Amino acid sequence: MEQEEKIIEIIEKLRPYLISDGGDIQFVKYENNIVYVRLTGACANCHMIDITLKDGIEAAIQEEVPEVEEVVNLLSFDMDEF
Repeated sequence: MEQEEKIIEIIEKLRPYLISDGGDIQFVKYENNIVYVRLTGACANCHMIDITLKDGIEAAIQEEVPEVEEVVNLLSFDMDEF
């Protein structure tokens, strides 16, 4: 659970930057070295979402928790699976 707590802490530090641009991020779960998040607000429809997710959020998390292989935005999947 220590890794998950660290991931949530990192996400909470990133939230103000997304909120200032009209978006937001929610932690959903951490499973099999993959972090599942939900980007909402302006972030959900932004054409820069992939850059924000991979170069921003994923990079920040992997810097602190190198075991994380990927960060996935659940809006691009069927939510019934989760």
